[in-house]
Amino acid sequence: MDDTAQGNRSTDDAALRVRWRDSLTAARGGGQAPDPLPYADNLLARWAEPQRRYHTTAHLTAVLDRVDTLAGHAADADAVRLAAWFHDAVYRPDRTENEERSAALAERALPEAGVPAAITAEVARLVRLTVSHDPADGDTNGEVLCDADLAILAASPKGYAQYAAQVREEYGFVPDDAFREGRAAVLRQLLELPRLFRTPHGTAEWEPKARHNLLTELELLAH
Repeated sequence: MDDTAQGNRSTDDAALRVRWRDSLTAARGGGQAPDPLPYADNLLARWAEPQRRYHTTAHLTAVLDRVDTLAGHAADADAVRLAAWFHDAVYRPDRTENEERSAALAERALPEAGVPAAITAEVARLVRLTVSHDPADGDTNGEVLCDADLAILAASPKGYAQYAAQVREEYGFVPDDAFREGRAAVLRQLLELPRLFRTPHGTAEWEPKARHNLLTELELLAH
């Protein structure tokens, strides 16, 4: 990593530490509690692991930004923000239990950091919800987290192509034919959903673009 990239990374991490501190402080209601920054450092190290290409701190920042956009829809936006920090904290592309392990990490770390049991349980529930991205009607916290996580699907054509390429890099150990087959199955599953997005903003602003991008990628995979 060159000096410029290292400097940008340090600046980005510093901004993320502030966001973590603010969300954690809000969730635990003030009072005496452990220093929040070691927890941030642990999480940021996880998000910077070398096997990641898409599920990096850039993705974390993007999800947090989208949670901020949708925050007015959530019953507890700070719980959703904490869930965003944990939702891909454990990520191994060759494993299937990443969400469960990420939720278990939240269940261990948040009580140590002074977060009440009810909020810890909500954060873990939200992390587990990202397996399906299918929140129940009225689950506004779940709707916000899932919409924020899926918002990349509505990126510009260039942004979506970069996302798709990064996902392919993360699954570089999978042969091309097997990857195309598996990726196409995921895209079809998404396209068969009645709605990709559940919040009013997501439905209005992201749904049409996302469906167009998914169809375009599916066509490219067929050739």
